[in-house]
Order: sequence, then structure tokens, then C-alpha cells
Amino acid sequence: MTVQTASPASKTRGTRRTPRRAQRLHGRHAVSAIPAPRYYPWTRKDTISTLVIATLAFITRFAGLSFATSDGTPVFDEKHYVPQAFDMVRSWDNLLIGGIEFNPGFGLVVHPPLGKQIIALSEMVFGYTPLGWRVAGALLGVGVVLLTMQLARTISASWQVAAMAGFIAVFDGVLLVTSRFGMLDIFQTFFIVAAAYALARDHEQVRARLHAAWENRQLGRSPFGPRFGFRWWRFTAGVMLGMSLGVKWSGLYFIMFFGLMSVFSDLALRRRYGVRRHITGALIRDTPAALASLVALPVAIYVWTWRAWFASDTAVYRHAKVDGTIESGSALKLLPEAVSGWFYYHKSVLDFHASLTSSSGHSHPWDSKPWAWLVGARPVLYYSNTDLDCLLGSSCRQMIYLFGTPIIWWLIVPAVLWGLWSLVIGRDRRFLVPLVGFAAAFVPWLASFDRQMYFFYAVPFIPFVIVLIALALGQLSGTGKQISPAGLGNVIRGLAGGPVSRGTVLVTVYLAAVLAFFLVFSSNLYGYTVPDWWYESLMWMPSWR
Repeated sequence: MTVQTASPASKTRGTRRTPRRAQRLHGRHAVSAIPAPRYYPWTRKDTISTLVIATLAFITRFAGLSFATSDGTPVFDEKHYVPQAFDMVRSWDNLLIGGIEFNPGFGLVVHPPLGKQIIALSEMVFGYTPLGWRVAGALLGVGVVLLTMQLARTISASWQVAAMAGFIAVFDGVLLVTSRFGMLDIFQTFFIVAAAYALARDHEQVRARLHAAWENRQLGRSPFGPRFGFRWWRFTAGVMLGMSLGVKWSGLYFIMFFGLMSVFSDLALRRRYGVRRHITGALIRDTPAALASLVALPVAIYVWTWRAWFASDTAVYRHAKVDGTIESGSALKLLPEAVSGWFYYHKSVLDFHASLTSSSGHSHPWDSKPWAWLVGARPVLYYSNTDLDCLLGSSCRQMIYLFGTPIIWWLIVPAVLWGLWSLVIGRDRRFLVPLVGFAAAFVPWLASFDRQMYFFYAVPFIPFVIVLIALALGQLSGTGKQISPAGLGNVIRGLAGGPVSRGTVLVTVYLAAVLAFFLVFSSNLYGYTVPDWWYESLMWMPSWR
């Protein structure tokens, strides 16, 4: 198998060049022949591979979904979000507005409402049951796999790379376990990957528009280059970023990183096509619209997710301005009542997060720092049931960890370094989006390393790492010498149905290893009963305990 992908610089139609009559000079930037954008049509292979991956994702996410409970009640951090979501169900009087967390026993609710609103929708259908509070996460978990697959296809123009990305995503333990519990991270990850996919499609569309203007000799009409018109894909990305922010505040990092990526990508395109004043053109024609779609729109979406809070008279801090909660000298007193209470709520949440530092005495047995995430060094225990009787009188247990499939997570650093090399040295722009996505999910946490952190903070970056791995596998496939027909090589050629390269064999071996590792560690992902000795045999690192 040889993986067909677009050229490193751009998606091109083989070696076809734009006709010389379309070449233009703009000031000091000489534009020679530029490859035309490649339109990679959806094929039967895309349909089949997507259906196969979707089926695998659905089975793995929904198998035994209701199993792990604490006598029928939520486990781990589900204990926070699931009851809060059911409060929303019980106070959901208006279909369009929704409900609030009204139980004063919750104290200060420190995450925005959207994730719990999604859980509440599934609880409306299936009740306050394990299926009710987990089905939404499982469905969006399938969506994360498919979006990861489509992101890989968009930037690689290859159904094979997409299929490999989808396959790896299906069998990653972190994406699996996150999808199977009533918590928030899978919702945020879904919106983040959706935003990245939309921006990849936006870049593809903008380049096609710019290339058409270049071929039609329209770039010289203005030194700033052409206007691109309304960009629906970028607008969609803004909606998704607003939704991610409405689940967790860490969505703000993606607004910053993706916004800068969009603007600088536009600038690079204008420069590449010889726009004389490309910097000014990007500033006056791209940046204002980018700010509207990728900053103002997400903020508006975020405020919209609080609609039930604004509509309620009993929401936390709703009347903080008049009930004495806000001090008399505070500037918040100058704002309207609802707005001042809303800002005071946010200040209280920010103070709470700022106080969760190791130096202030806060600790947690499953705390981990960002550098540990890069190898999955400190998984989180979600469910435990020990001292069970087994056959032959042996002792057994049931354990579920948020645990990354090692052969995926141990490639994070090599995959990121290879992606950086390919982007910076090899000028392979396909690596840009996954690298920026990884950076947005990882780098900001380094600045606050004293804060309490947990492995599930790393969930948003693993889809981008998977895309990086799939791109590298696509580069490797088809390379190297053909396998010799002698001995084992003859068996390999027989299985492949013909000659096969060493690179393709390595890719196949890696994908098989991903499945094998997933199966070996599956007892720690699904929680089925295993003997203690088997569990101990899987604890390869002391920090996994």
C-alpha cells in the first residue's frame, strides 16, 4: 500500500503548473508558477473507511457504558457534574432557556454551564441513570473520532491517512475513557477539534479563491489583494470555539492560538501570491473579520450559554449587587445588577482556580504536571472495586483508569518534533494545524505549573497528536526497498497481495501494535474483572499506581 497525499507545500494536482500567462509580478515579490489547489473528491473508499471507523468507535464507546457505578450513583468527578446537570433538568421550564444548578449544597459551581446542559439533555431522555448521564459523552466521543479522521483527510488529501488517524483515535485509551463518563472534557474536545477542522476547510477555501483571482489577473486591482467574502467555515470555527469556552475556560487558549493561526495563514497566502502590500492587506482585510469571527463571536456564544443564569432570580450571585455580597466600593456596583453579579461570579471562580496551587498546600493523589502528560506518566483512577472472589479462590479486581494507550502516548514527543521539523525545515504546511492545536492545549499549562493539574487536562491535545502520527505514517508508507520474496517476505507479500515496501510493513506493524496494546490494557479501560496478578503485570511504571 502506498499512501497518496498532497505535496508538502500544498495540495496539488501532481506536477501540473498554472499556465505561464497567469504569472504576475507585484512589486519586489515575483510570483512564478504556483501549483493549483487540489480538490480531493469524496470517494467510495472514503465512505467505506468512515463507516468502518464510525462502527468501531460506536462499539468501543457504548459497550458496557452503564457498568461502572458506585451502587448506581456517579463515580469520580461525575459526582459534581451529573447532579448539577439533573438540577438543570428539574428547573428546565423554558425549552429555549434551560435550567440552572439550584442546589446550594453545590457551593460555587466553577465551570460554565454548557457541558452540564448537554448532559442534562441526555438525562431528559434516559433519566437519572448511568446511561442518561453518559450517552451524550459517548456520542460526542464517536464524533471526536470522526472529526479527527476528517481533519486528517482535509490537510493530507488522503483517505488512507484519514483512516489511520481514525483507527488510532478509536483505540486510544484516553479518548475512550473520557467518552464513557459523565464529565466535561469530551465535550470541549469535540468543539475544539470541530473548530480546527473548520479552520482547515476555511484555509482550503480561501486559497482556492485567491488562486482563482491570481489566474484571472485580478490581484493587481488593489495593492492589498482581493477581499475573500464572507467565510462561513471561519464563522463555524468561531461558533465551535465559543462552545468550547462554554464548557471550560481553557477554551480561551484555543481562541488565542487559532485566531493568530488564521490571521498569519492569510498573511502568508497573500505574500505567496505576490500581493504587494500583503501585511497591510492582512491587517485591514483579514484581521477585523477574523476578530469578529474568532473573538467576538465566541464571546457572544459564551455569554449565550449563561442565558439560564440571567433568566433566573435564584441563580448564584444573581443579586450580588443588592444583597451586600459585592462591597460598596467595588467598581462592579456601577454595572447593571445582572451584569455585576455575573462578573462577580466570574471573579469568584477565578479566585478559586488561582488558589488551587501546590505551594499553598493543596494536593491530590492523582495530581500531575504537563511534562508528565507527554508520556502518560500519571493516569487517573476513575473506578475501583477490589478484593473480589475469582475462580480457584484467587483475588480479582475491577479498575478503570484514564490511561493512554502507551504506543500512542509514548510517540507524542517524537511526533511533535517531527512535525516541527517537517513544518519549519521541510515547509510542509500540512503539519501546521495539528501543531497549533497541540500547542494551544499544552503550552499555556506550563505557565501555571504550580497549579493542581490532572491528566484529563491533556485530553484536548491527543487528537492533534494522532493527526501528527497519521501524517508521519503517511510519509513512511511506500518508502524503502521492496520486501524480498524469500522466507518471511514471501508470506508478507502474500498477505499484501503483491510487492510491498518496508515502509508500508512498518506502518502496518505499528497499527497492529496499537490494537494489540489496546487489547492488552483493555481491562484498565473497561473495568472488567481480572485477577490481581494480571492487573499487577500491567503496572509497568510506578507512577501508574
